[in-house]
Amino acid sequence: MNTNDTPAHGSRNDREIVDARVIVTCPGRNFVTLKITTRSGVYGLGDATLNGRELAVASYLQDHVVPNLIGRDAGRIEDTWQFLYRGAYWRRGPVTMSAIAAVDVALWDILGKMAGMPVYQLLGGRSREGALVYGHANGRDIAEASDAVGRFIEQGFLAVRAQCGVPGVKKPYGVSSGRAYEPAESELPVETEWNTPRYLEVAPKLFEQLRKDHGDEVELLHDVHHRLTPIEAARLAKALEPYRLFWLEDATPAEHQKSFELIRRHSVTPLAVGEVFNSIWDCKHLIEHQLIDYIRTTIVHGGGITHIRRLADFAALHQVRTGFHGATDLSPVTMGAALHFDTWVPNFGIQEYMFHTDETDAVFPHDYALRDGRLHVGDTPGIGVDIDEKLAAKYPYSPRQLPIARLEDGSMWDW
Repeated sequence: MNTNDTPAHGSRNDREIVDARVIVTCPGRNFVTLKITTRSGVYGLGDATLNGRELAVASYLQDHVVPNLIGRDAGRIEDTWQFLYRGAYWRRGPVTMSAIAAVDVALWDILGKMAGMPVYQLLGGRSREGALVYGHANGRDIAEASDAVGRFIEQGFLAVRAQCGVPGVKKPYGVSSGRAYEPAESELPVETEWNTPRYLEVAPKLFEQLRKDHGDEVELLHDVHHRLTPIEAARLAKALEPYRLFWLEDATPAEHQKSFELIRRHSVTPLAVGEVFNSIWDCKHLIEHQLIDYIRTTIVHGGGITHIRRLADFAALHQVRTGFHGATDLSPVTMGAALHFDTWVPNFGIQEYMFHTDETDAVFPHDYALRDGRLHVGDTPGIGVDIDEKLAAKYPYSPRQLPIARLEDGSMWDW
């Protein structure tokens, strides 16, 4: 954070970018951070982490973006975004948009520090006091998952995502093995198996039991993780209606956006999608035809605050709310930026929240805090997150990739 006693409001000369560095660290998992420094000494941080492809973004930044930043005015946030997006022949995609996001968030961080204001104030001020969050509960079977949901409720969570094991399926999505769930666990992808009929049988039983055990007040969410065809997703959404889910996430792959029309035709279960989206064009049909209720595109993978603000405004016109991805493959830098956005955005829905490791929290000290089921940002100028570079250097990059899924006959399936 800026250590100056007073904000540096200064001139263009004060805002001139004199250094931009990419920092890769692995305090339990890999993170890519961009640090941009101005002539006045004020610096900003941006997250560029892309799970399992971290070094691709690091190279994009270091080799192609950083040389274009030196000498630019850090206050020209919009122009810099347009330069990096419209000025490039190769647009969109997760690598490009994650790199752009890192620059964009770092510049918003700098602007906040120079203005002496938290970013949510720059965006227009508070729309709420805290951002509703949901935690991740899982278990090897229904009973174990229900116990885990109960523990989150005891911690004060008002909303919980629930996943459970599928009989006969090894390593089903979202189920941990006695530790915090982290899917990127090996240098080469772990190969898992999938069985749709068994999953469709167990998922409604899980939520029937959760309502019996925990009542109707807690909000319950579920992530399909792109495993179903549209008609299978429609069947599941219909079966889950009695249990009033807050949302059913990633019910089917959304490359073909019209596939959600079939789900909508058969069910009123709220739908969420978009954590793998990178631009407004990935969800244009979904939003303008009200085929989803929550858009999950993240600041880090969606081009930063500048672009996600446009997406959120577009969503608001169609009564679609935000529900940002917030797993541990996003650093506290993104969580801080997301919470400032959540605090401001009028059409906020919910924020995903997984606890980072103690090592990660030490590398990235931050001022946001969890209270009574909501995350609250502080009033530190900028995004309220810093990096301890000496500590970060003690955790070198460790190659990790996300798993893949195959059907029982060996066919590749969606992970």
